[in-house]
Order: sequence, then structure tokens, then C-alpha cells
Amino acid sequence: MSNLDRQAGVSVCGGRGFVVAEPVRELLTPRRVQLGESTEVRRLLPNLGRRMVGAWAFVDHYGPDDIADEPGMQVPPHPHMGLQTVSWLHDGEVLHRDSLGSLQHIRPRELGLMTSGRAISHSEESPKPHARFLHGAQLWVALPDAHRHVEPHFQHHTDLPAVTAPGLTATVILGELDGAASPGTAYTPIVGADLALTAGAEARLPLDPDFEYAVLSMSGEAQVDGVPVVAGSMLYLGCGRTELPLRADSDAGLMLLGGEPFEEEIVMWWNFVGRSHEEIEQARSDWMTSARFGDVHGYDGGRLPAPQLPPVALKPRGRVR
Repeated sequence: MSNLDRQAGVSVCGGRGFVVAEPVRELLTPRRVQLGESTEVRRLLPNLGRRMVGAWAFVDHYGPDDIADEPGMQVPPHPHMGLQTVSWLHDGEVLHRDSLGSLQHIRPRELGLMTSGRAISHSEESPKPHARFLHGAQLWVALPDAHRHVEPHFQHHTDLPAVTAPGLTATVILGELDGAASPGTAYTPIVGADLALTAGAEARLPLDPDFEYAVLSMSGEAQVDGVPVVAGSMLYLGCGRTELPLRADSDAGLMLLGGEPFEEEIVMWWNFVGRSHEEIEQARSDWMTSARFGDVHGYDGGRLPAPQLPPVALKPRGRVR
């Protein structure tokens, strides 16, 4: 998914200087962003209070939207570099096309994992015909310096491992959780898991104390470490936890995001993750003028033009604003 903000700013993220090294309960509120003509998303990362959770650098939650009489998601071809995109659906379907020639329908609880590496472009759209409701999350994972220039590739996994307890099913999307490992390729110590809770369920999820964590609420009403979370919000939890208490006040869907704090400072602008303003500037120029990012074939429409860069490069400000 693209960041369609036409006033995209340059921000420097990463580094361990602002990692909370102890358990906290920091509720992050979303910023509403229009994605194309018919889809509004709730952006949780980067946030006014926090830019990253481990290597997770971007989190959008959208829906559930009734798109029975609407075109649904329509994101034209656009570029990425230096990151992985993670597509995760609870309802509906997204058709993924990319400059590698991939053509893939992504359905609920299936992992669509695109590693941009040095350069890739892709489009996302609701197929025709499409289901009535669309509900999901789009997330980005920053690639560490040692791997950010890898060859781009796309993975689609329909059979993902799960950790279960009474009233809880935790599907491992990326990384590892309680001994269960996702088949998706990860380049840093990380975890992403979909948590399905039944009404009245109480569970304790084992965590790695060296990771920092956050929980995104997708649907329903639940309490995370005693804090009520509602759909479209995210609770940052810090580090130093060995377990996470969960309670469902209704049937609820959550996403656990975590990982080893990302040591490197990154510059993230529009759909690029780099290490300097100059690198981002070159990527923008390449998207507009060269064949570096390749072409997406089959999408009914033109490519998405890049917004203008700000007149001056912003200085590094760490992981929090």
C-alpha cells in the first residue's frame, strides 16, 4: 500500500536512544488519511508520539468498509525501496500486481509479503466483482542496512502456524511466537501475530523481554494488560515483558507487533526507506524519470506521481517526536 499523503514529510526514525526499556502502557491515537477516492485509513505509525516498534515502521488500519456499491481499494502503481510490505486482511480481497510480474489475490488470514529491497513497484485493488466488506491492515517493516539492497521478491503464504489457548488463537504472520515460526522471510528479530479472542476469554501470551511491543486493535472490545483498547487504536507496551495479559469483553481481533529495537536511524519519506535525504531524493527522481523501479502491467490506470520533497532536509530526531 502506498502513502498517498501529498504533503509527505521527511522523518528520521530508528536508533535505540528513545526505546522504552521497561513495560509501559502508551495509547496511540490514529491519524485519518484518505487513500485514493474511496478508502480512509487510520494511521498508527508513524505517530505523533512514536515512529517505530522494532522494525515495524508503518501501520495503517482500514475498514470494515461496505464497498458493495463502491470500487473499493484502488491504489495505482507506486514504488518502494528499503522495506517490506505486509498485507493482512480480516474481510474482503486485494489483488496485488508488481513489477516482478506477480499477480496474486490476497484473502483473509493470508500473508502477502513483498520485499522491495533496492527497488520495486506494485499496485493494489479490490477485484471485480468483490466482497461487500473490506477490512485489514497494511504494515511496513524497515530492512536493516545489510539487507536493504537485496533483490526484490514477493511471497504469498496461506498456511500459517498458530498458537492456541482457551478462547485465543494467535496466528503467526511474521517472525516467531512461543515456538511457532512464520514461513515469511524476516531480516530482523521480529514478531507479528493476529490474535482472535472469543468473548470472555482471558489469556497470557508469552513475550520476549528483549523485544518492544505494541498491540493494534482490529475489532471488538478487549483489555490489553488491563487497558481497554477499541478498534483502530494501538497500545505501545515498551520492553521488559515476559508475558502479556489479555481479556476479551466481546469477540475481538488484535494484532501483536514486536521486535528487537531497531538500532539504525532511517529516513522515511513517501514510500521509501533510506538513510539520507540525498538517497531519498535520488529514489524520487528515479521513479519519475528512469526504469529503476520497473513497470506494473495490467492495472487500469497510470502510475502514481511522487509528491514534491520539502525544500530542506529535516534533521534526525530519533524514534519519538
